[in-house]
Amino acid sequence: MKRFANGCQVAVGLTIALLATGCSGEAFTPEEKRLIGQLRLSELAPLSPDPTNVVADDPDAAAFGASLFFDARLSGGGTVACATCHLVDRQFQDDLPLARGVGVTDRRTMPLADVAYSPWLFWDGRKDSLWAQALGPLEDAREHAGNRVAYARFVAGRYGDRYERIFGPLPEMEDLPAEGSPLGNDLEQASWARMTEAERDAINRVFANIGKSIAAFERTIAHEETRFDRFAEAVVAGRKPDDDAAFSALEIEGLKLFVGKAGCIDCHNGPRFTDDFFHNTGVPAVAGLPRDLGRAAATAKVLEDPFNCLGAYSDAGPEACDELRFMVVDSHEMVRAFKTPSLRGAASRPPYMHSGQIATLEEVIDHYSSAPDAPEGHSELQGVIFTDRGRAALIAFLKTLDAE
Repeated sequence: MKRFANGCQVAVGLTIALLATGCSGEAFTPEEKRLIGQLRLSELAPLSPDPTNVVADDPDAAAFGASLFFDARLSGGGTVACATCHLVDRQFQDDLPLARGVGVTDRRTMPLADVAYSPWLFWDGRKDSLWAQALGPLEDAREHAGNRVAYARFVAGRYGDRYERIFGPLPEMEDLPAEGSPLGNDLEQASWARMTEAERDAINRVFANIGKSIAAFERTIAHEETRFDRFAEAVVAGRKPDDDAAFSALEIEGLKLFVGKAGCIDCHNGPRFTDDFFHNTGVPAVAGLPRDLGRAAATAKVLEDPFNCLGAYSDAGPEACDELRFMVVDSHEMVRAFKTPSLRGAASRPPYMHSGQIATLEEVIDHYSSAPDAPEGHSELQGVIFTDRGRAALIAFLKTLDAE
């Protein structure tokens, strides 16, 4: 059965019971106020320490990580930086349907504001910490296309003093190969295999510390207050919003739909407008891309990752790794399930979905309205029918989540 979300104008044939309460702009119901209050940025708790990363909140590590983040030399060809895809003036993403580094990837770039709150990283959650996530693109042939021995040598040569002030002495690298990685090309893998276990461990530790420094910088990237936040503060306080926070009648209708009949808040909840979980919403596959099982294929990857919470390069003890230890590993619900993205700033960063399959917000709403069958697995969507007014109202509200 489909639900109906129709703003203040109801299509012919729908019952009068479907009229949204308060569409003319009168006070929100107590339940609506409660839900709106939960979405305010002021409700975001302080960022918890990361037990896997002892330098997560070290200002020197964050400054070092910022240098690495913007340095294109931290790539195989010296042409790709983290900032190549994570553009500062575009919410630390790139507006492309598929990220482009050295080559083109299978997924789109995610924005970075407050990403450190998420227990799982990437669209499929195949990394369980922000620093472990930072390592993945560095060795991906389509992104930075480098290898960990070369990165360790680069850091020692270009940033050695800064590295050692934060992490202590760098290992001796004079007798190591120029390049090497267990994930690289045949030559890099062969070089890695010839290294001693102690040499590989030393390089892995430097590589992990590169990720930990980048993560320390990324933890400083936060969402900005929006007009919605100022409006929500007024709603909760029971006062009239200031002029710079006022909502139009259409925006109020959209907010009521969001927390009510449209059901958006079921997944896009909390101050970051995400539940940090994975859902199959029937998003179509992209022609020409490999089969993508989403979360279902990622759980094995995170368990096998030597840089996970339980790994030798984590600064945490096993007691801090409950997310990983009790992770749901095998569930049909995880087939083609992808992480719920934050909706803060989403109105100005099309296209949408994990591989940019949907071009506009209007088409996103149509997708949720039609609730198509999933290419694989089972879609969670039940379908929400929107009138033209309801669709416009919801989009108007989403635009209030853009920073000004």
